Amino acid sequence: MNVGVSLTSAYPAGDPRGGARMMIERAAAARRADLDSLFVGDHHATPGAYYQNVPIMGRLLAEWSDKPAGCLFLLPLWNPVLVAEQVGTLAAIAQGRFILQVGLGEDEAQFLAMGASLKTRPSAFEESLAAIRRLLAGESVTATGRFTFENARVALRPAAPVEVWIGATANVAIDRAARLGDAWLASPGLIPAAAAAKNAIYRERCVAHGRVPTAIAIRRDVYVGASKSDAAETLAQAVTKGYRGFDPAALVAGDVEQVVGQFQALAEMGYTDVIVRHFTNDHAKVLGSFARLGEVRRALS
Repeated sequence: MNVGVSLTSAYPAGDPRGGARMMIERAAAARRADLDSLFVGDHHATPGAYYQNVPIMGRLLAEWSDKPAGCLFLLPLWNPVLVAEQVGTLAAIAQGRFILQVGLGEDEAQFLAMGASLKTRPSAFEESLAAIRRLLAGESVTATGRFTFENARVALRPAAPVEVWIGATANVAIDRAARLGDAWLASPGLIPAAAAAKNAIYRERCVAHGRVPTAIAIRRDVYVGASKSDAAETLAQAVTKGYRGFDPAALVAGDVEQVVGQFQALAEMGYTDVIVRHFTNDHAKVLGSFARLGEVRRALS
């Protein structure tokens, strides 16, 4: 199983350089741990400080290796030509393969702030993805549907093909991921039983659409403790605060051996990649957890 990271992009208000510095240090820690991939997410018009995906990833790539890296784009919120241009630029900066993670997005306030429609997001998503793929292939593209543009071209294109990982949770969205994506990214909120069931659905839909995925990935919010008690205490603190509204069973916590066991269980379900994010924002704890994630990854190799 591959172990990658999707870095937290939201930080408490204060010195705006502070959160950026923590992201840079965490990317460097992920490289030292020899993790398999590096990602950042995508949100807009957030109530708290959120570091936007393209500029922060451009900086983080200076800390990264030649292993895969990528960004999430909530496609209904973006002009497809702009996404293709940003991907082309980031792929040129990256030393290794670039992965385009895409999703529908949610939260009506975010859609209103970005001038997009929540109701038409599925059709906007499909139109956008089709246009982006054609633009990255060097085609001239005109759109007259959810997006409107004429004779668009992208000259700075990735040197290697860009994989598309589609995030999806609802069964209809999982079918869309099987039909349109190169890979599926499962939600971090899935408890183990649901993660196994959704994996089976995705595999069945891939067969139905005649597709062979390049990866079957799942997001997991984690903490690898210095000891079992350290992990248990850190988990309890997060759960007490109602961490993201998640069922605690969806969170991964323990010492190295315990986390290896929980990741192996995901591999047995059919997942090829686990993409982690820390459920604690204590910077010292996060850096320590990254070092121990390196041990987890080596144990899974």
